[in-house]
Amino acid sequence: MVLAWVGAVFCVAHELSIQMIKARFDRTLGDFRLALDVTIPSRGVTIIFGASGSGKTTFLRCMAGLEPEALGSLVVGDQVWQDDDRGVYLPCHRRPIGYVFQDAALFPHLTVEKNLVFGLHRVSPEARWITMDQAIELLGIGHLLKRDPRHLSGGEQQRIALARALLTSPQILLLDEPLAALDLPMKGEILPYLERLRLELNIPILYVTHALEELTRLGDHLVQMDQGQVTREGPIASVLSDLTHSFDPLGEWGGVLFSVIAGHDRLSGLTDLSFQGGGIKTPLIDRPVGTPVRLNVSPNDISLTLNRASETSILNIIDVLITDVTTTQDPHQVMVHLAIGETSLKARITRYSLGKLKLSPGMHVFAQIKAVSLLA
Repeated sequence: MVLAWVGAVFCVAHELSIQMIKARFDRTLGDFRLALDVTIPSRGVTIIFGASGSGKTTFLRCMAGLEPEALGSLVVGDQVWQDDDRGVYLPCHRRPIGYVFQDAALFPHLTVEKNLVFGLHRVSPEARWITMDQAIELLGIGHLLKRDPRHLSGGEQQRIALARALLTSPQILLLDEPLAALDLPMKGEILPYLERLRLELNIPILYVTHALEELTRLGDHLVQMDQGQVTREGPIASVLSDLTHSFDPLGEWGGVLFSVIAGHDRLSGLTDLSFQGGGIKTPLIDRPVGTPVRLNVSPNDISLTLNRASETSILNIIDVLITDVTTTQDPHQVMVHLAIGETSLKARITRYSLGKLKLSPGMHVFAQIKAVSLLA
């Protein structure tokens, strides 16, 4: 069985007819059983999230047709790739998918350019949705074309694998922990390119990870897995608060603001952002008005007050609702969960302040946001 090499398309190059992906699989492997029934959006990045051993990779392998013993069905738009009741099973080599593994799997005996040409030749000329020049530009690899892939960094190798992906024409792109084998500097190198793929590709991307940062930076939709089953699914913004509480025991993530650039005050060096429930000012973000951005707000950078301060250097003071108060690893501190419309944040404060201000769920208070960090 031959697995089609990874691929993708520019959103400006072709409009796919996929409306939704419906996947139902039942696969037993020894003592492990995968049993799920999910619907995946036709655009954007769906994060397959969970601890090691939860079934994330098995799910992707079922999607790719690499688990022919798996029972169930897979409907991609109006195309039936698998339906046990009707005796339909599209083998791996006939499924227009792309699959990127942790290992870039480049051919060591070929130059970078020839690795790319290999991907290009896997699809007929009339079916190509992207040119070699477009793929090279999108991944920023023009200076690497004559290089031996064995002498590239891990981040560079993964960018080559993704570029090779863009030179075939799959309807779905599957990324199985593509950053897991990279150290932090290399992850920082490749994440902006993955963000660009998310914005510019017009195909669904399924992205397996157990890293919270990758989820918050790249994800649009979430499928959370545990012991072979789906435990939570939905838009990232609506499930992120509960997720960070479960997977962020140190409390480093206070919340993510899914916002849009509303305007710039270049004289003051500030950008106005709007999000569901409010708006904030940040240091100047050099991107056009209307650009979506994601901001992480650390729980250490939110303070609470009963009244809106009038004489303060803090620019962002927002009316919020306290929804919950939970413990932290530090017995002298608590985490106060806040709601701004549909947006959720968390503030870490001392138990002393909790008692002094008599804070409790249901109260409206003011959150003073001292700093934010740009995610995407």
